[in-house]
Amino acid sequence: MAEKKAEEATSQINNEETAEGQENVEETDLGPFVIIIGQQMPSSFFMFQFKNVEYSSGRNKTFLCYSVEEEGAECRKTEGYVEDEHTTMHAEEAFFTDVFKGCDGKLKYSIIWYVSSSPCAPCASKIVAYLKQSPNVCLTIFIARLFMWEEPEIQQGLKLLKAAGCRLRIMKAPEYNYCWNTYVENEGESFAPWEDLPTSSSAYERILNDILQHA
Repeated sequence: MAEKKAEEATSQINNEETAEGQENVEETDLGPFVIIIGQQMPSSFFMFQFKNVEYSSGRNKTFLCYSVEEEGAECRKTEGYVEDEHTTMHAEEAFFTDVFKGCDGKLKYSIIWYVSSSPCAPCASKIVAYLKQSPNVCLTIFIARLFMWEEPEIQQGLKLLKAAGCRLRIMKAPEYNYCWNTYVENEGESFAPWEDLPTSSSAYERILNDILQHA
């Protein structure tokens, strides 16, 4: 029954992609070996990279929007995004090495990621290792698309993340709106969701729940 539900969810996403057709989006070539850290990304990048379709044509990088709340005498919040080119360190690892570098063991941190695709198996292992050695860090990951979710090693990575205390969620309209208003150069325009956003989110949610329920 669980396999049938996953197949139905996949079929739903595939049907929506076929109806949509191929996208013609021109992106700036940033070259290889690039890690970009910034406050806001161009709106075209967000609309393309965070679109919750299954096929990844042209989506050869990961965008990670982050929010870090430091709970201490004074509550401080830091926001921004990390982008990789998938030819060197991935965005998840870059976050811990280039952004969140000063973790104070005496403080508690609440970290939220909004990622264009879920972590690959090696990144999942690195995140798990970090969380195990940093019990004062609470991580929640909102996911636009599930990356190669049918592969056993990817499923295992998601299960290990859950076991390590990471909360995994699928991005829905409220998260897209928040990201648009926080991490995107939107020039005052409101977020315009594509027609299939809700159904694709629901399909991915069913797939993710099915994977995690068998952890």
